[in-house]
Amino acid sequence: MAGAAPDPRAASDPGAAPGSRAASDPRASHDDGRPHGGRGIFEALLLAAVPIAMGVALVAGFAQTALLMMLVVTVVLALFFAGYEASKPALRQIMPTLVLAALAAAGRILFAPIPDFKPVSAIAIIAGATLGRRSGFMVGALAAFASNFFFGQGLWSPWQMYAWGLIGYLGGVLADRGVFPDASAVREHRVNGKDGDSAPLASRVGRSERAKAVLLVAFGLLSGLLYGMVINAYGVLGFVRPLTVPGAIAYVAASLPFDVVHGVATAVFLLVLYRPWTLRIARVVRKFDVRCR
Repeated sequence: MAGAAPDPRAASDPGAAPGSRAASDPRASHDDGRPHGGRGIFEALLLAAVPIAMGVALVAGFAQTALLMMLVVTVVLALFFAGYEASKPALRQIMPTLVLAALAAAGRILFAPIPDFKPVSAIAIIAGATLGRRSGFMVGALAAFASNFFFGQGLWSPWQMYAWGLIGYLGGVLADRGVFPDASAVREHRVNGKDGDSAPLASRVGRSERAKAVLLVAFGLLSGLLYGMVINAYGVLGFVRPLTVPGAIAYVAASLPFDVVHGVATAVFLLVLYRPWTLRIARVVRKFDVRCR
């Protein structure tokens, strides 16, 4: 139907029959954003290497834990970036990812006066949901790296890149599993004249999609805690000396309010941005035949 907004979770299939899922769902083509075979296992092991290294360092009691974990996270980032480059994405594949990364970095700078109230996690989740989990990781990681030229680069930079990249990657995983709202449902709502693009997310979807909207917001809230968990784990294992349970609790407790604000901010930005941005990104995906990765 002319004017109908496409589903943001697939790459278009030019040969699909009109009205079929492949024709309307921009993540339903030959490259649907899901890692296939060895690539998926490689990515899972790569991202898991960081918490595994943390566990090994904790159990073994390495004297240079901070150095070991910094080496591991740097290698993980380098390999992930190399894997993305090895896929030889065309310019039309790269541009949406770079644009979203730039918007996330700019948003972080724009909201600098408000501690931890940033749109980076929300935009990384949107990127993962619309462009694929790998692009979600790249948006989160690149946004952290680029914005730190304003906030300052340091030992924390690779950890912020990993943490925000992980959030974007998990956003893509959950979207692939159908956990987040499906734009095809809200599109039908809009085509029937029930709601406009500017209406709140939960008011434009059916009951099942509203449940998914709740899950989206819940993941946004939890993403702040996930980000804090990664950053705090590095801080506790690397710099709390002597490493004791009371010391670790005190370290985490000091950052908890900021992590909660981060999660609330992500939920708010998702409520505001998720629906309009996913629809517009889906149009770009379909128009330029972007293969979601």
